[in-house]
Amino acid sequence: MTAEELDKIFDDGNEDILPYLDLSKAVRPGHQAKRVNVDFPAWMITKLDFEADRLGVPRQSLIKVWIAERLAGAQKLKVAAQADCQI
Repeated sequence: MTAEELDKIFDDGNEDILPYLDLSKAVRPGHQAKRVNVDFPAWMITKLDFEADRLGVPRQSLIKVWIAERLAGAQKLKVAAQADCQI
């Protein structure tokens, strides 16, 4: 099947395109895992573990969520600052 044929099936909306896709090979660009090493002081690990246990999640998940939240907040501030500059 060509890309044009798949596009037509999708655009027509009469048929589900999932059977035509090999989702085992699907990737989300920019979402590939990349390993990094970060050294934390012992007191910080203790507090991270306490909070992770309290929430019932692994430490790594907690760290990733907190960093993602911080980055999203920073992005909102950047967009707001750019909007203020354009006024």
